[in-house]
Amino acid sequence: MRIITPLAAGAAMLALVACEGGGMTTSEQRMLGGAAAGAGLGFVSAQVLNANPNWTIVSTLGGAAAGAMVARNTNRGECAYARGDGTYVVRSC
Repeated sequence: MRIITPLAAGAAMLALVACEGGGMTTSEQRMLGGAAAGAGLGFVSAQVLNANPNWTIVSTLGGAAAGAMVARNTNRGECAYARGDGTYVVRSC
């Protein structure tokens, strides 16, 4: 687990740096940012709960899926979020 923590942090930093100069649209940057934040929260939660490595991976992936905002309607103030099972939920942003 001591190796996974720096690797996960390094991967998240590289992904966020890629947003800046990678020619991504604003919505893609928001989606990646939400996924990174969700993955980070899932990872930290698993670490706090002393989860085994398998549950840490599941928690991190689940957090990333929950944090990925896939659509935003600025006129209505609504956002669509991926649930991770192929469906989406629409909530206020």
